[in-house]
Amino acid sequence: MKSSKKIHTFLSIKWSTKRLLIEALFFLAFGRIFKMIPFVKGTRLLGKHMEETAYSISTLNTATAKNISNAIHIMSRYTFWESQCLVKAVAGMKMLERRGIESTLYLGTTKNQQGELIAHAWLRSGSYYVTGAEEMAKFIVVGTFAKTKKA
Repeated sequence: MKSSKKIHTFLSIKWSTKRLLIEALFFLAFGRIFKMIPFVKGTRLLGKHMEETAYSISTLNTATAKNISNAIHIMSRYTFWESQCLVKAVAGMKMLERRGIESTLYLGTTKNQQGELIAHAWLRSGSYYVTGAEEMAKFIVVGTFAKTKKA
């Protein structure tokens, strides 16, 4: 698709969708910066270590999580930086946090066909997997971070 057609498409969508896409772009950049800092220092931004949030949330929150998921997946294709699993999961967590919606970020590892250790991150809100669901079954969970509502 040519750039002019992409711009025209973006300009023709609703303002609420535009705002969500722009927010996703911002938090994907945040996620990329997060990935560059030492992980031990960054974990305090992710929530409660080795805890999970509830598997049930309201229908409205599930719809919001789905919209956030779509925005992240769309915008991750247009970033000039790497926007893979951890970047997407952090972006989704922060977008949900802004709306007071709980989420759990999972970190998993496995070995590839060459025997090398590989990692994956995914994000769940309620029973809905916001990011990373397509690969999560291949990985063993080694860490979780629960972002709960602030009291």
